[in-house]
Amino acid sequence: MNSTELTRVIESVGKDRGIKKEIIISALEQAILMAAQKKYGPNAILEAHYNTDSGEIDLFLFKKVVDSEPEMLEESEEINLTEARELDPDCSIGDELGVKVETPGFGRIDAQTAKQVIFQKVRDAEREIIFNEFIHRKGEVITGIARRMERGNLIIDLGKTDAILPRQDIIPGEMVKPGDRVQAYLSDVATTTRGPQIYLSRTSPKYLMKLFEMEVPEVRDGIVEIKLCAREPGARAKIAVISKDRDIDPVGACVGMKGVRVQNVIQELRGEKIDIIPWSDNPVVFVRSALSPAEISSVRLDERAKAMEIMVEDDQLSLAIGRRGQNVRLASQITGWKLDIISKSKLQRRTSDSIFNLQHIEGVSETLAHALYGAGFMNMRQVADASAEQLLRVPGYESAEAAEKLKERAAASYAKHGDLVAPATEATAAAEGGTDAKSKAEAMLRELVREQDKTSAE
Repeated sequence: MNSTELTRVIESVGKDRGIKKEIIISALEQAILMAAQKKYGPNAILEAHYNTDSGEIDLFLFKKVVDSEPEMLEESEEINLTEARELDPDCSIGDELGVKVETPGFGRIDAQTAKQVIFQKVRDAEREIIFNEFIHRKGEVITGIARRMERGNLIIDLGKTDAILPRQDIIPGEMVKPGDRVQAYLSDVATTTRGPQIYLSRTSPKYLMKLFEMEVPEVRDGIVEIKLCAREPGARAKIAVISKDRDIDPVGACVGMKGVRVQNVIQELRGEKIDIIPWSDNPVVFVRSALSPAEISSVRLDERAKAMEIMVEDDQLSLAIGRRGQNVRLASQITGWKLDIISKSKLQRRTSDSIFNLQHIEGVSETLAHALYGAGFMNMRQVADASAEQLLRVPGYESAEAAEKLKERAAASYAKHGDLVAPATEATAAAEGGTDAKSKAEAMLRELVREQDKTSAE
């Protein structure tokens, strides 16, 4: 191959593959060195350099300058002082002198090896280009063409390379055919032995947030911020938004005129229902918004367990819980609080049962029973198992001695009575047909115990 051809090949490959000319030249130099190493031996010190002026690759063999007879020289490693000074008048014994030698001819095996070296270099360069291009696009929404399914994963053609849309990142029930355009969130770019691997997702909450960023100018400009997002892909999602401008309604901005903005996002997600709620740093206010459209009557907060007991009217219970618990589950995810939804009638029954049970502790009046219930104690067993520190928070039991005595009385009462249920609850259950013969017998036994307690007290 002459110099003109070599230069043309370097430029052509660089242009077609988008690879820097330096990388191709480095591959050619390495291929020349491999062939030369076989000719001059493994101990030969060789260097190959591309000559930009001549368009050829120059090969240099480095030899040690010695003062020895020509017949005693190791030809590939040593050069006589007289001969060396013809090349470099300033050299002396012991110097290393680079002698330009002819580029070796390539045999069939050498040519094949050189070809592999060049291809490998080019392939590595292409992989690096792809990795550098897509690693900076991580977190963006990109579009490609669906090509095929492999083990349940969808292969997406991005032009320069393929990406994987894993099975678990495909929206449930979504049908994609080869040739369809697919939009997805670029979730990760990993380096593997087979080159960079690009992973996409259509189920990530971040994908939903990115779609709103693309669709809503206020979100894109940073005026409206999407604080949190929770999804059950293909079914329902909730996003919490806040506005940095008091004159802009964050919910209205995301919904758009006649709902056009949110409808565009819903269409892209194949009909996934989206609830847009205002974010608040007040957990009770935020939970109320997250459970919409259900109306909440009251909230009982347990900051230690980060849990809330939500009371709703009976006709709001199914709306608050949602289909298969979906509404309360998403509300819990987006708020970060454990939510317990309870109807007003059930809460009233539970309250009366708890007060009734706690009043069976010796010395506990109805007022003190309410105080214990307000502190989170539901029955005698919980009081008996509580620590003195927990009981010290109950009004009326501010001393450690009083708390210990209450524990002892609660343990004694529980050993004697067990967990008692208010008669009103039993009567209600019986009226609803919710008790069997065994339950009725147990209710009668508890009633006899209560009558016996009254007789003993008198």
